[in-house]
Amino acid sequence: MSRLPRIGISAGDPSGISAEVLSKALLHSELRQALTPVVFGDASLASLLPKEIELHAISHLPPEDRKPGCPSLAGGRAQLDYVNAAIAAAKAKSLEALCTAPVSKEAILRTGVEFVGHTEWLAEAFGCSVLMLMDGPKLRVALATNHLPIAQVPQALNVEGLTAQLQLLSSTLSALLGRTARLAMLALNPHAGEGGLRGDEEQRILLPALKKASSLGLFCKGPFPADGFFASLAAQPFDAVLAMYHDQGLCVAKALDFENTVNVTLGLPLPRTSPDHGVAYDIAGQNKANPHPMVQALLRAARYAKAFAFSTPGK
Repeated sequence: MSRLPRIGISAGDPSGISAEVLSKALLHSELRQALTPVVFGDASLASLLPKEIELHAISHLPPEDRKPGCPSLAGGRAQLDYVNAAIAAAKAKSLEALCTAPVSKEAILRTGVEFVGHTEWLAEAFGCSVLMLMDGPKLRVALATNHLPIAQVPQALNVEGLTAQLQLLSSTLSALLGRTARLAMLALNPHAGEGGLRGDEEQRILLPALKKASSLGLFCKGPFPADGFFASLAAQPFDAVLAMYHDQGLCVAKALDFENTVNVTLGLPLPRTSPDHGVAYDIAGQNKANPHPMVQALLRAARYAKAFAFSTPGK
């Protein structure tokens, strides 16, 4: 039997629901058959996790600094330390994928660290361009721009960048699916700009990017008006769609299937996944948190890790 992929898990905000969902998720027999979890978190997790789980105790927080629903400055530092420890292990080639439990951006920012999100932090740490993909059972949607104010989106789009994103999306999903991925691109403007009457980005940027990607052998179509595309989603013959900005794609992905949709970062030397929810301070410590999104994030990490192994020369 082949070795199970080692998935590095950063344990998230110690005052949120991460410890609860992680401890519940790692009890699932399906996970035991799919991956080897390697947890980076607080020493207190040793009493919550199954004994056989590999735990790297990055912090030793006193109870007052990991009190449910009450974030602390020390907890803010610790949750980013967990991410950094997992990154270091990944760079040391001891992991096949990363899965990040939810963190509080506000708690991290209060420590004085400029933290936009996991996606941007990982991109800087590994020194590479990345692509955010929301991978759900009904829809896979990638984002051409991530956490940008809407007024900055048009200036952030260019032919070379979109072409590279389509290439990355195609190569990753083709390895995952075992065939050429079929990609769609959404328009930026209402009704795809109506021939330039409602904006010219489609003619100047999006169509040239699609033409260039097609010339490189990619299967990609568009740009499609978002409203019509999502209204007929069940009939669309595509494996993924590239949205132009955050809410254009994520609102639909989360509405369709919030619990089973996983945040995936493409373009790193190894896959990274995350459940699509936050720290949920309001229910922390009450044994109410649903572990299903974390289970799905871990299973998806294992699946992408296996696809990476088969698609990477020398592995």
